[in-house]
Amino acid sequence: MHRWSKLFVPTLREAPADAEVASHKFLLRSGYIRQLGAGIYNYLFFGQRSLNKIIAIVREEMDKIGQEFYLPGILPREPWEQSGRWTAMGDNMFRLKDRRGADLCLGMTHEEIMTSIARNELRSYKQLPQIWYQIQTKFRDEPRPKSGLLRVRQFIMKDSYSFDIDKAGLDRSFDLHDEVYRRIFTRCGLKFVAVEADSGAMGGSQSQEFMVYTDAGEDLIASCPVCGYAANLEKAVSRLDPVEEMVATGDGKPELVHTPGCAAITDVAAFFKIAPASDIKCVAYMALKRGAAGEADSWRGVATFLRGDHQVNETKLMGAIGAAELRTMQGAELEQYFNGPAGYLGPVGLRHNAKPLDDGLTVVIDKALEGRRNMVCGANKLDYHLRNVAPGRDFTWTLSAEIRSVNEGEGCPRRYDPLPGHEERVIHPCRPDGFCTGSLVVGKAVEVGHIFKLGYKYSESMGARVLDENGKEVTPIMGSYGIGVERILTAAVEQSNDKNGFWLPASIAPFTVVVTVTNVADAALRETGEKLAAELEAAGLDVLLDDRDERAGVKFKDADLVGIPYRINVGKKAATGQVELVTRATGASVDVALDEAAALVKARVEEENLLAASA
Repeated sequence: MHRWSKLFVPTLREAPADAEVASHKFLLRSGYIRQLGAGIYNYLFFGQRSLNKIIAIVREEMDKIGQEFYLPGILPREPWEQSGRWTAMGDNMFRLKDRRGADLCLGMTHEEIMTSIARNELRSYKQLPQIWYQIQTKFRDEPRPKSGLLRVRQFIMKDSYSFDIDKAGLDRSFDLHDEVYRRIFTRCGLKFVAVEADSGAMGGSQSQEFMVYTDAGEDLIASCPVCGYAANLEKAVSRLDPVEEMVATGDGKPELVHTPGCAAITDVAAFFKIAPASDIKCVAYMALKRGAAGEADSWRGVATFLRGDHQVNETKLMGAIGAAELRTMQGAELEQYFNGPAGYLGPVGLRHNAKPLDDGLTVVIDKALEGRRNMVCGANKLDYHLRNVAPGRDFTWTLSAEIRSVNEGEGCPRRYDPLPGHEERVIHPCRPDGFCTGSLVVGKAVEVGHIFKLGYKYSESMGARVLDENGKEVTPIMGSYGIGVERILTAAVEQSNDKNGFWLPASIAPFTVVVTVTNVADAALRETGEKLAAELEAAGLDVLLDDRDERAGVKFKDADLVGIPYRINVGKKAATGQVELVTRATGASVDVALDEAAALVKARVEEENLLAASA
């Protein structure tokens, strides 16, 4: 048992002014963390106990499918050069030199290092599959640290890596991680959702995020309450309702119209008396194209066109054209590529390249423009627009892709299209055309885990090879899987707090129960509290005895603040064999017999664990 009077638990009545989200405020106020620098935190006693419990759950579950490693945090340049990410990681990577001038970095992730081990040690298909994991500190030179532990420069990650002989093996490794992650997050008490996600700098064919809904989140998730479809907004798609096309004027060909002062979509729509969905909007970018080995990077012009009521999703756009970075076109660049002013840019008459990011201008249209007709667009001339414009007839493009962000209220994209014999896979309810009847909702969420099918990106570039069963040399296929340990803690706080503090599930709380002696000057109460705490500890529970010489109200407030799920108050009723059991999550209290208190708390914790195990 631990005695509060002997511990360092520096609680605060008020959070610092720069603490904005609930988890940041309460982790500071409860004495879990203290800030050392921008995005750099000390974990104090309570915080470290919770992190240790989370790590123990992660390790226990990961040991069921993988083997634990521990790799260096300071890494040489060469493996990152081999994968091509030494440059691609840009300013997010902490870089340094040793005394001999050799380039080093602080590890953000360890695909390259695990692949180098596989390259040097694996020789045959008989050694596959392999799943290797570690729980280790990672570093990221975050440009804007904020929100407490949600955006930091040093963090603890569980990262694992799979090596398989073929895609079927990778599917199995991916599914194993999906199952393990669901168990981990459930045991940690999180209400989470698994969503389709963009692979980003990791690369690969498929990725899935595990998200916890909270207003503190920086990710936006689109989900369907009917069928359960969910995806990060960087990946989400939707079903659009048909648009009523405008009636063509004149001979139906593009017509130049004087539109003075109509540079904004709303002004154009009002002028032509059309819905923004019938306007073609242009968003112009400069895209960074990474140079091949020995070649310099270069910026290339990109013009995107989409409906006036839609917004460009820059992550989707970068993935579609293979850009490393985007920035908005400046005035001189607009003149170079369009010979027209901002607000009046359009696709008609533009010359475009044949392949994305080749010399010249890359023109990308959103899929929602395909097949449209009689639309309005800029004429690349100040105060002029064109009407009667039809994509495909009046202009062409380098690439057509899904580059828009979905909007709340748009139709769910999931469709019922079963193969014979699989009719049970029908979505209920279902539209006559096979689509789910649901509409998407968009909410903020925090990412707590991410799993990737990397494919051959790292094993191929770094020369990892094994012999298959026919003696042929083949490249292993890889997966990568991460969990943010601190993010589990912060997500748990975000989803379970009120004005007085927060509560954690017993599985990750620093203590399961706090025994609060309301008056330590009373020898009988003090002795009863000591005895009860010992009984709780003997029952296998983590117990904190609040033996401080403080007023009862102060103790109650501190207990409510620091995340402990159960409190037993030892007060005047102890003389008649009664104590008060308080459940922090609900605030409910009940008088229980002193000799039954330990068994009751243990039963509640076991019930909580059973529910988590069966979820």
